[in-house]
Amino acid sequence: MTATPQVVVHRDKELMAQAAAARLITKIVDAQAARGTASVVLTGGRNGNGLLAALAASPARDAVDWGRLDLWWGDERFLPAGDPDRNEVQAREALLERVPVDPSRVHPMPASDGPWGNDAEAAAEGYAAELATARDVLNHGAVPGFDVLLLGVGPDTHVASLFPEHPALHERERPVVAVHGAPKPPPTRITLTLPAIRTAREVWLLAAGEDKADAARIALSGPGELQVPAAGAYGESRTLWLLDRAAASALPPQLYPPATA
Repeated sequence: MTATPQVVVHRDKELMAQAAAARLITKIVDAQAARGTASVVLTGGRNGNGLLAALAASPARDAVDWGRLDLWWGDERFLPAGDPDRNEVQAREALLERVPVDPSRVHPMPASDGPWGNDAEAAAEGYAAELATARDVLNHGAVPGFDVLLLGVGPDTHVASLFPEHPALHERERPVVAVHGAPKPPPTRITLTLPAIRTAREVWLLAAGEDKADAARIALSGPGELQVPAAGAYGESRTLWLLDRAAASALPPQLYPPATA
C-alpha cells in the first residue's frame, strides 16, 4: 500500500455527505487551477448518491468549472440505458442534470442495449478503449490521471463490482472487466479493476451505517484483497476513509481518529 489510510469520522451520514462534497469541490477546484481540468470517478450506492446530492445542494458548487471536468464511473450494472438501477441514471438525477457539465466529458459505462449489445466483455473492452483515449501525454498507463476516485464499501467489503473471492480480483493487466455471477443483483456488471483504481491520485472510500461497521473494521486491519476487496483499494498519494459514527463503531482505538466532526 502506497499510503497509510486516513480515517475521518463524521457524526452521521448526512454530515458525512456534506463534508465529502465540500472536500470534493476543493479537490476539483485545486486540480483545475493547477492543470486546467479535473478528472473524477463516481460511485453509486446510497453513500455515493448521497455525496452527489449534497454536492448539488452546496452553495460552493459554482466554484467548479463544470465544463472542464471529466466524469467516469468505477462500475456499472449491465442494464439497458435509462434503467433506474444504473449508477449513471442515479448520478444524473442526483447531480448531473443540475449542473452545466459538458456532455462530451461525461463517460458512462456501456449499457446492455448499447453499441456492444448484451456482450459484457466487449462492453468492458470498449470502456477500456475510451479510458485509453483520454490519457494525457505524460500518462502512459491504461487510464487517465484520475484526481479522485470514489468508492462505496459494501457490508461484504466489496468495492465497485469487485466482490470477495471473485475472478476479477485476480486481474492485473486489464483496467476494465466484465463481472458475472455477482452476489448482488443484477449478476452481470462492468467494473474497474484494482490496478486501475490504484492509479488514482486519491481514493476515497465511503461507508455509513451500522451494517458497514464490520466491513470498515476488517478492511482497515490489513487483510488480503482477495478476501476483502476494500483493503486493496488505495490511491497513489492518498487513501481516505470517510465514515459516520455508526460505520466507525467497530474500529479499534488505534484506528479511530481522536477528533471527529
